[in-house]
Amino acid sequence: HCGSLVHDDLPCFDNFPTRRGQPSVHAKFGERIAVLTGDGLIVLAFQALATVKAKSPERVAAVMSVIAQATGSPDGIVAGQAWECEPKANLRDYQRAKTGALFGAATACGALASGAAAEAWRPLGEWLGEAYQVADDIRDVIGDPDALGKPTGQDLANDRQSSARSLGLFGAIQNFDLLVGKAIRAIPSCPGAPYLRALVLAESERLVPRDALERVQA
Repeated sequence: HCGSLVHDDLPCFDNFPTRRGQPSVHAKFGERIAVLTGDGLIVLAFQALATVKAKSPERVAAVMSVIAQATGSPDGIVAGQAWECEPKANLRDYQRAKTGALFGAATACGALASGAAAEAWRPLGEWLGEAYQVADDIRDVIGDPDALGKPTGQDLANDRQSSARSLGLFGAIQNFDLLVGKAIRAIPSCPGAPYLRALVLAESERLVPRDALERVQA
């Protein structure tokens, strides 16, 4: 994910001067180093998996395959970034590839690594990922750049598709709430399900705080 953010910040994409409150990689070290850094981080993810001392090594190949699919194309983050380059794209397909694919891989891989069924857990990540992207669109409109650690107003400035532009701010908020609800309902039955539901709700409040929405309405 860090590798994808380094690429996302590049001048040819979002051209963000900051990320997480610090200078972005290209802003501090130059564009060429940033490209190589993003590439290197993605490779490092696979290296970390390949060298893990697993109790069940036969599960590692399946985990690596899921991550590779979520990283590349036709439905991974590379595809999502490519859709961002297009003047028109199906917004949901774009968001599910750019963010949902990686979140879906995270929940699927957690299941695979523990010996559980990956497909039962993938929807949780996919709905969460889509909700996260919608939240990012909302915060681009109402967020505080200092709190977010990156510039805001970029979707409008770069004439880029977003949920807030397509649905309006409050339509995007309603969509976010809908996606969070779908994520919660997608949690499979398990001993930790109540904790996971509470965690998703807490994360949704962190992403789109209700007090921020009240200030906008006021």
